[in-house]
Amino acid sequence: MAGNTFGTLFKITTFGESHGEALGVVIDGCPPQLKLDIAAVQHELNRRKPGQSALTTSRSEAEKVEILSGVFEGITTGAPLTMLVRNTNQRSQDYDTLKEVFRPSHADYTYIQKYGIRDHRGSGRASARETVARVMAGAVAKQVLNQYQIQIRGYVNRVATIAIQKPYTELDLTKTELNAMRCPDEEVAKEMMDLVAAVKEAGDSVGGTIACVVTGVPAGWGEPVFDKLHAELGKAMLSINACKGFEIGSGFEGTRLKGSEHNDAFVSNGGKITTQTNHSGGVQGGISNGADLYFQCAFKPVSSIAVSQATINTSGEPVTLETKGRHDPCVLPRAVPIVEAMAAIVLVDLMFRAKASNAVNLI
Repeated sequence: MAGNTFGTLFKITTFGESHGEALGVVIDGCPPQLKLDIAAVQHELNRRKPGQSALTTSRSEAEKVEILSGVFEGITTGAPLTMLVRNTNQRSQDYDTLKEVFRPSHADYTYIQKYGIRDHRGSGRASARETVARVMAGAVAKQVLNQYQIQIRGYVNRVATIAIQKPYTELDLTKTELNAMRCPDEEVAKEMMDLVAAVKEAGDSVGGTIACVVTGVPAGWGEPVFDKLHAELGKAMLSINACKGFEIGSGFEGTRLKGSEHNDAFVSNGGKITTQTNHSGGVQGGISNGADLYFQCAFKPVSSIAVSQATINTSGEPVTLETKGRHDPCVLPRAVPIVEAMAAIVLVDLMFRAKASNAVNLI
């Protein structure tokens, strides 16, 4: 199976399945002499793990990180850094009835068409549980970025039709972790949680959007033409399970403006070049311009629902499906750390590539 590796100089390869022994990641290009904060890696895993609130799946996993290589006496050596999390709470029997059924909007049919075989237990490699590996890698990437005061903050800004109406510049993003929805607007978060609770009670699911703000990125990161900063971010985000859309800066809304309204005028602020507005989302010509990076990701409703659905089995016969197992009614709260992790991986990779280009004024 190809397509399990992401990045150029800071490169990650993930492995494992939802109901296998473990999931893990190998980071090739992790810089040496980084004092690896294992507690910080565990913290990020805890933000992603199941069973953390009434809004998530009830699957209970400790998500305890293990380091297999690349660290000596708490310091990274420059060798491939390998981390894993063991699966301890699989209930594979919940999926026995799905062995011969194609679930709507899942990878069942497409995996059979591509490989001629599939792991029906929790979708195997296609499961969102694969993102455990990404979060571990992202936690390491965040520690690299922290050395340069670069911060990544994701938050839920819409669930179905319930949305934050304020721009991110008017929000206190330090409040994001104060509620189970990971929404920094307390009143909107309450509405969102009420909706998710009602959807969960009905055995259904709901989607929405996650916004992400990155501060501290200097001008000059990104590789035109095909490896533009926003293109790399877009690929990273769209590789996340259930992510169906990506936009940066003004995104689709920017198409409603005239060029005279949308252009970000340059100004000199105390000798530092900046822009009056940030419709570009911090990226121009595929390269960071020093402004905040701002992007949004759209996540579909979770495909595994308890509501009866019509589908077919592997013999092409019509059947009625009632999905069992433990599933999230809304993926958004647990997807926030995944979005942040993928952003961190992209940025560290592009930082290393910027350094390699010998450009001036780069970190």
